[in-house]
Order: sequence, then structure tokens, then C-alpha cells
Amino acid sequence: MNNTKDIKTDERGYITMRGISVLGSTGSIGTQTLDVIRRNKDIKVVALAAGTRVKDLAEQVREFKPELVCIGSEKLASELKVLLADIDVRIVYGDEGLIEAATIESADIVLTAVVGMMGIIPTIKAIKAHKDIALANKETLVTAGHIIMKLAKDNGVNIYPVDSEHSAIFQSLNGEYKREVEKILLTASGGPFRGKKREDLKHVTLEDALNHPNWSMGRKITIDSSTMVNKGLEVMEAQWLFDVPSSKVCVVVQPQSIIHSMVEFVDGGIMAQLGSPDMRLPIQYALYYPHRRELNTKRVDFFELGSITFEKPDMETFKGLKLAYEASDRGGNIPTAYNAANEFAVARFLDRKIKYLDIPDIIEYAMNEVDYIDNPSVDEILDTEKNVYEMIGGKW
Repeated sequence: MNNTKDIKTDERGYITMRGISVLGSTGSIGTQTLDVIRRNKDIKVVALAAGTRVKDLAEQVREFKPELVCIGSEKLASELKVLLADIDVRIVYGDEGLIEAATIESADIVLTAVVGMMGIIPTIKAIKAHKDIALANKETLVTAGHIIMKLAKDNGVNIYPVDSEHSAIFQSLNGEYKREVEKILLTASGGPFRGKKREDLKHVTLEDALNHPNWSMGRKITIDSSTMVNKGLEVMEAQWLFDVPSSKVCVVVQPQSIIHSMVEFVDGGIMAQLGSPDMRLPIQYALYYPHRRELNTKRVDFFELGSITFEKPDMETFKGLKLAYEASDRGGNIPTAYNAANEFAVARFLDRKIKYLDIPDIIEYAMNEVDYIDNPSVDEILDTEKNVYEMIGGKW
């Protein structure tokens, strides 16, 4: 994950102007990435890609002036061309356009913040084009970690985690020997329903689930956080990023979201990364690693904070987390079934078509019913996703 490349630096040792392609530029991570770039003024945005937010994307193009921009469909591309008629930019669309954005020659690093499994192919193509990856799309490693990590190693590509927890682990491991890691302590806020029992969650509304106490995130990841499925996905992501079995990844509820994760070593020593809950910090660390830049984020005031508390996660109430460990243990295409079923269920919940507690039940059903494939190829991963959607689509 940390190859030494010939990266140009200035007299301060700072990395000089690099090109970046931002996949998922109008989402929460994408917009915060552009805010980091806007403030630092020394990374050139060479490509932007978004799904459906045409007006937002057009505004980004006018500000950052990329060479290439990608939107989700041909129809939306036509709308974008009208909005950008006076701008010299190449407009592409769809899956092929996303691959063009991921592999554009002038990009040195690709930030992948698209939602769901659509991030797999662009990430693979970017790695094969020798682009470093700032990874915010956890589904890529959850479903295809066995492919992605080997490919990155074979191509001399760095993968920098953007998730706050995995960035914290990455920072805690800096300068340490991987073989001396005893376990990873992956922290969780507990979400809006921390302390609740399953009976209490029977009548949860969409608005309740979207009301996260600490973090400002996109709708899908906010629901995932409330069910603790997001933490389950992060457990599986951590095993690939840091080459540890899931049995060595321990989830710890830390409600204040100040400790972003920790690493315990064989001598009992623990390294932790702390900071205010601001996603720009891990984003900026990924873009400028191994250097740090000033960031106008709220500083942690320990006297004001008073205390930091810890709790054990309730895996019976938050069954999605328990199922994630099971999916990891079973391996093969079961993590793909877990992820695909969750994506389906969350989309249904956001459309108010299922109940909140249906989400983990749908995941469990898919994991039990899908045909098992050991060491799946990319095509088999995508086929599993399709089969899971078809399997549960008729039932829910």
C-alpha cells in the first residue's frame, strides 16, 4: 500500500502539482475533496464524474476546469452540453465514460467515491493505468479485495484509505511492522439508535434513521451507519487493506467520534488517531501523504470534551454487524451477496417501501440463498450482484 514512487516535491518537501480525477464529485466525499483542493490550490482537477446532478456538476466544471467530465447517461450528457456550451471540456457518459475518467493520462491519483459496486471496474482500470487510488468506495474491497490488492501490488500502485476509520488505522500503522499487530480496534459512533433494542426499532422512520448524531454524510451511508452495516463493511474492508483476518478486527463503540480507530500491538501498546469528526482530514491525508497540511477544522478541546467512553456493540440488535463477520468468515462471493442485498434493501427503505428491520433480514436471506462461489472473478462478482437483486426483488 506504500510504494515509493518518483514524486516531485518542492523545497519544503511538499508534493508539487499533481492531477486528480474525482469519481463521485457531487456526493458528500466528492464535494469535500474539492473543498480540500480549493483551499490548497496545488492539485489540478483533470476529470470529474457524477451520476445525475447535472447542475452541480456543471458548476464544478466551471470552477475547476477539468479536461474531461462524465455524467451517468446520454440524456444527462446532452443537458450538460447545453449548460457548458461556452466551456472547452470533453463530455462523456455512462460506464465507458467513467472508465475514461478513471484512466485519463493526466491523472496521477484517482479518488473513487462513487456509491456501490459500480466502483469496481473503474478502480481496476485505474490501477492497470498505474494511478494511485484514494479509496472512498468500500464496496470495491468488500466484494473484490482479493483481486484489487493483488493488482495494486503487481502494478506498484498505492491505495490510500479515505474512510475516517481506515485512515486512522493507516496513520496508526505508520512506521510500524505489520507482523507486530495484535489486533485492529475499529471504532463506531453507534449511530442514532445506540442503546436501543430490536423491539425499539420496529417503528423507526426514514427521518429517524437519517438523523446521525455526529457525521454529515450521504443518505445511503447514513442509513448504513444506523444499522451498523457500514461498520460491517468496514470490517471486511480492513481485512484487505491491512492484510488481517476479520477475527483480528474488533469493533468498539466510541460515541463521541473523537477516536477514529486504534491498533493494538503484540506488546500491548496501542496507537490511536484522534480528531474532530471532519471527513476533510482523512481526505487531505490521502491526497498529500506522507505530508500534512493545515486544515481549518475544529480542534479537539479535551477539557471541554471531559471524557471519552467505550461500549461493546450489540450484535443481536444490530444484526447487520454480526452478519458481516459471518460473510467475512465464509468468504468467496458471500460478502458480495451481503453488500448487494444491503444496497437493494437500503434503496427500498429510502423509497419507503420496506420497514427498517427488513434491512438485516434481507441481507441474511441473500447470504443463505445465493449459490456459493469460491475466489470469484470480477464477472462472477457482478453476476452474484445481479442474481441477488433478482432473488430478493420478487420477495420484497
